[in-house]
Amino acid sequence: MRKPSWDWKLADLQEVRQHGHTVFSCFSCGGGSTMGYKLAGYSMLGNVEIDPQMMRIYRKNHNPLFPFQMPIQDFKDIPDAELPPELFDLDILDGSPPCSVFSTAGAREDKWGGEYAFREGQAVQQLDDLFFDFLDVAEKLRPRAIVAENVKGMLIGKARGFVSLVLSRMRRIGYRPQLFLLNSATMGVPQKRERVFFVAARNDMPFPKLKLEFNEEPILYRDIRADQGPPINPESKTFQRWHKKRPPDLNMGDVTEREEGKTSNFNTILVKDQKVANTLASSSVFLRDDVPQHISDTDIIRMQTFPSDYDFMDADVQYVCGMSVPPLMMQRIAEQIYLQWFKAN
Repeated sequence: MRKPSWDWKLADLQEVRQHGHTVFSCFSCGGGSTMGYKLAGYSMLGNVEIDPQMMRIYRKNHNPLFPFQMPIQDFKDIPDAELPPELFDLDILDGSPPCSVFSTAGAREDKWGGEYAFREGQAVQQLDDLFFDFLDVAEKLRPRAIVAENVKGMLIGKARGFVSLVLSRMRRIGYRPQLFLLNSATMGVPQKRERVFFVAARNDMPFPKLKLEFNEEPILYRDIRADQGPPINPESKTFQRWHKKRPPDLNMGDVTEREEGKTSNFNTILVKDQKVANTLASSSVFLRDDVPQHISDTDIIRMQTFPSDYDFMDADVQYVCGMSVPPLMMQRIAEQIYLQWFKAN
């Protein structure tokens, strides 16, 4: 019986046929994108990552040739002569600029222009500038293609003006951008995760318009469910609310709104066996619908299509997974870029 695509190990990468095209990743976090490119046969040259803990984990699992632990602003200011020459002959520059200010949760417009650090010890940065810092790196390295991932919230309301600025900047530095809204549930990932992908070809590349259309069979939570999850604290309000839920409830916000007249707890998700799991965010709480338990770490790893032998070291599994692109999602995109662009031309 053939293994499901989400059931894989880092060791399996040794069996992937390599085609020689190269990628360098910015804002790499735990390397979700990196693993997707590797699964699609690309050679990963290295990464830029600001978080020391994430860089330790990235080094442990991916052994990058050229790792740069620093803010992207520092990386883009490194003199060209001090960078590896391989970075000036890239096929793809990949990046997932931190995007929380464009999330649809909360009063997001109030956050625009503010300076934040995701975690203690990180540099304070203006997050809505990071996409343009990434494009500064693209202008410096001149890869044949650019791939950038971000949240669906970029396409909603006033944020669409930001998207227009990004597309204009890509054109100004010599690229032909395309914009895709993709749902990981149609791409072999056991999770409904909608993300925006900017894919741009350098103007001198003879590439046609890229087509990204996916329609894989959805994978339900019952298909990946494993192990006992941590129990809900029986002394907590969450435990009391869990027992008051009804079959149609999708999250604890539905319960608190009905039972207490409050609009809160919508980030505490009820995961149902017969449905595809919701977006796995680093700060979400996922509860099993049929027993008073959180989902297990194995569930999280499978939902995000991380390999079963990934070494999370001292980090929280959900934090690393929730901050990363699902490897299988990026694999599907990277495969099409290879087939339609690099192999065909």
